[in-house]
Amino acid sequence: MNTALITTAASATLAGGTPFPKIVAMLIEAGVEFYHVDYLALRKTFYSGGGAVVITAIPYENLPSIAADFDAPALRANILDSQQKNQHYRDFSIRAMQAGVQGYFAFLRGQRVTYFGRQGDQHTEWFPGAKPQDVH
Repeated sequence: MNTALITTAASATLAGGTPFPKIVAMLIEAGVEFYHVDYLALRKTFYSGGGAVVITAIPYENLPSIAADFDAPALRANILDSQQKNQHYRDFSIRAMQAGVQGYFAFLRGQRVTYFGRQGDQHTEWFPGAKPQDVH
């Protein structure tokens, strides 16, 4: 994996202003297959298909505690604001944590993100334009 490109994409996400599709393209180019955002540990872990791992920090200060209960409608509204209004990643993270999101996995090849809460609740959101595939 291209660690420099991954850290550039991670920094661009934290700074805000770079659209998610561009971040995804950078990560795919860097060899990332999926990544995990951990709001408890305040870090992102990027994985290649071959087992390589790159970890970056989420250095935001004064983030809220993660809500005990998972609020899927609030999470969906948060996602929609990011997609339609280019919401800053810090604001997205605050709202996600307030909606009970402990973390999420973004599957780049699978074109979906699975969010999960403290009690095992989960919500899968497909990338804009991606279509769910039949599960066998």
